[in-house]
Amino acid sequence: MSKSPLMISISGVRGIVGDSMTAEVCLRWAQAFGQQCAPGPVVVGGDSRISKTMMRAATIAGLASSGASIVDLGIVSTPTVSLAVEYHRARGGIAITASHNPAEWNALKFYGGDGLFIDEERGKQLRALVESERAFDVDAFSVGGYERDEFSVERHVNAVLGLPFLRVDDLRQRKFRVGLDAVHGAGGETLKSLLAALGCDVVGFHLEPTGRFPRAPEPTTENLLPVGKAMRDAEVEIGFVLDPDADRLALIRADGRPAGEELTLCAAALAVLPHVEGPVVVNCSTSLALRDIAAGFQRDYLETKVGEAHVAKRMLEVHAAFGGEGNGGVMFPMIHASRDSAIGAALVLQALLEADTTSDEFFDRMPQYCMVKRKLEFATLDQQRNALAKLAHFTDLGEADTLDGLKWRTSDSWVQARASNTEPIVRIFSEAPTLPEAERLASLVLNYLN
Repeated sequence: MSKSPLMISISGVRGIVGDSMTAEVCLRWAQAFGQQCAPGPVVVGGDSRISKTMMRAATIAGLASSGASIVDLGIVSTPTVSLAVEYHRARGGIAITASHNPAEWNALKFYGGDGLFIDEERGKQLRALVESERAFDVDAFSVGGYERDEFSVERHVNAVLGLPFLRVDDLRQRKFRVGLDAVHGAGGETLKSLLAALGCDVVGFHLEPTGRFPRAPEPTTENLLPVGKAMRDAEVEIGFVLDPDADRLALIRADGRPAGEELTLCAAALAVLPHVEGPVVVNCSTSLALRDIAAGFQRDYLETKVGEAHVAKRMLEVHAAFGGEGNGGVMFPMIHASRDSAIGAALVLQALLEADTTSDEFFDRMPQYCMVKRKLEFATLDQQRNALAKLAHFTDLGEADTLDGLKWRTSDSWVQARASNTEPIVRIFSEAPTLPEAERLASLVLNYLN
């Protein structure tokens, strides 16, 4: 019996390898997706984690056995998969990655033919296929073909360098000294190539795609303290830290302190908004600092449910200039409406160039809020759901917004509780102008649940 649940979200499925995520599970999901896409092609790529061989073999077998053809990118970042789906005019794509989850996890993320994560309706259809009694195997003459694409990273880098307002020559002349930590994930090659093309002196940490993460791989402040100290000792001007599939970007200041994932979006927005018209779209767990920056450029600021697919859909609907998710997920639809650390890094460097100051001063000038992130872990999804049902009766902070979970707001603070899309936990985020106030708000919700 499985000790951990298989987590099924709007655009993918993930679990602990050898427990809830097995070769059989992976094969079944890939077959069902292949049946939707056949005769293909379907783009496949993934991060470097140690279960990659089993997951890749099961995914490719599942797709081919259901009649879909495969374009194999190998070990690449999740945003590279997104761009390759568009380039190949594929029927879909699969990124094999558990993103920020620990090394024992792995997952399949599904893309539509537009290079974006499949939407909620298609996700429901895919799940229904998987859970049906249908067989998906085709005959020997209909099995899908296979080809390798060796140039997806090069195209990704060139797409970023081709941004019309990116001051490539000025950046090359400036020669930033940059720290880069890829946590032995999939993004080291892409970011190193991009930064070199922008004239940076790159100090590398954990760039090889071994999949053996040197620390907890989620790029949160507490996980980045050692590498921050190492980057300070290396005298870098700005540090970039990736998660294993390189769709998220965290920043390290010159003094070695993590700038906080939330400020990645803020820095990138400062490079985009002077040049691109349109609103800003983010998920509803994003810092108010970005709201303030958007207001400074007189832009509408729109919120969606948490999840890249929700943000991307809304961005395209309103012709957004910029957006993303506050966990370091920069989304810039001029290239593609997916989270992309390479785009984020280029935009942050341009913002620093135009600010003409140190990274310490640059981040100190931004709107200042304090965010607290807590979580409650549960053994089962039923317990997770019951906790949120109980919280619906919490009235100490007035009436809650129910866009995603429960969120209580004032003009300069908020606290939110929502079920994770990727783990059996409830996340409690709060933000306020001061840390004691943010902690008080989070404690109110946690104490009620406990």
